[in-house]
Amino acid sequence: MNTHHGSCLCGTVKFEVTGEFESFFLCHCKHCQKDTGSAFAANLFSTHAQLKWLQGESKVKIFTLPGTRHAKGFCSECSSALPNVQMDGKLLVVPAGSLDTAVTAKPNAHIFCASRASWEDTLAEAMKFETFPS
Repeated sequence: MNTHHGSCLCGTVKFEVTGEFESFFLCHCKHCQKDTGSAFAANLFSTHAQLKWLQGESKVKIFTLPGTRHAKGFCSECSSALPNVQMDGKLLVVPAGSLDTAVTAKPNAHIFCASRASWEDTLAEAMKFETFPS
């Protein structure tokens, strides 16, 4: 059984996920673009894994967009994306970037591609740097 550890950017919140992720989706919907500020959200999904808050649980906030199933967990100190439980406790959603341990799974699919950002098509052509360019 896999155990993953994660945290927020400021280190206030720390968590552990025990179990397997069933899916790894890159979501291009407009809601995910807005809440990440990027072209897509990279989220891991599980119906069986268990989430345990190790530190800072009182700083975890959940925002659910009214009229949708879209929800986002985040740290109230630094606004980093954090896991959340959806569908009446049946689905754990973990932002891949919130994990401190390596994610060995590869994304299963790009979803909501009809909403893809127009500039995303040229990402592979952009220059690449190991650090901030000088």
